[in-house]
Amino acid sequence: MNKQNTALVLIDLQKESNFGLEQMDQVVTNAKQLIDGFRAQNIPIIYTRQINRADGIGLPLGEPLNDDGTPFYYNTANESIEILDEIKPQDGDIVIDKYRWSAFYETNLDLILKSLNVKNVVIGGVVTDGCLLTSAFDAYFRDYNIHLVKDICTASNEGSHMASLMMMANWIYALNIYDTTNILKRMNGEKYNSWRSDKVDSLQYNPENMREIYNKFN
Repeated sequence: MNKQNTALVLIDLQKESNFGLEQMDQVVTNAKQLIDGFRAQNIPIIYTRQINRADGIGLPLGEPLNDDGTPFYYNTANESIEILDEIKPQDGDIVIDKYRWSAFYETNLDLILKSLNVKNVVIGGVVTDGCLLTSAFDAYFRDYNIHLVKDICTASNEGSHMASLMMMANWIYALNIYDTTNILKRMNGEKYNSWRSDKVDSLQYNPENMREIYNKFN
């Protein structure tokens, strides 16, 4: 993978805690390692933030609200919209605010990636079954090569997390899935391991064999 046409896109690694996301501490630890590694190689780092205006303007249909009518999630009136302190952006990083789940929907992310001549999008973040899932599909629809880092992703429950990764693996053709250690090895020119489907809809999972199939990513 050419470092000159690669960018790291981090989806919604914010202080919002109302989701009860599983293993978030490990996600942050891995994300920090990934960010440090990419920053050392001068690879662009792009953060997204989910935003819900406190005054309710532009909220998605059915957005959960507090008793006073303000947004329950990602409320601009509090600190929940900020990137986590441990991995906060530095000078030169790019932060994109979005008002819907996909990082590409009515944002300038595609414009920025194209202006940077990016072809390879290394992506991860939260939540796996929402903003990450929709962003990964939208990146694929725009003809980017998608490199998904699975251990910087999480959801509010393990089943949704697993199912979402497997749906992406089945239907984002040529998707590569790594853990943090192996994507960094690839960027460093070292021998690495990743998962890539050899055919469409290759993961034929059901409730009984879901964990067994999911473990193919390891």
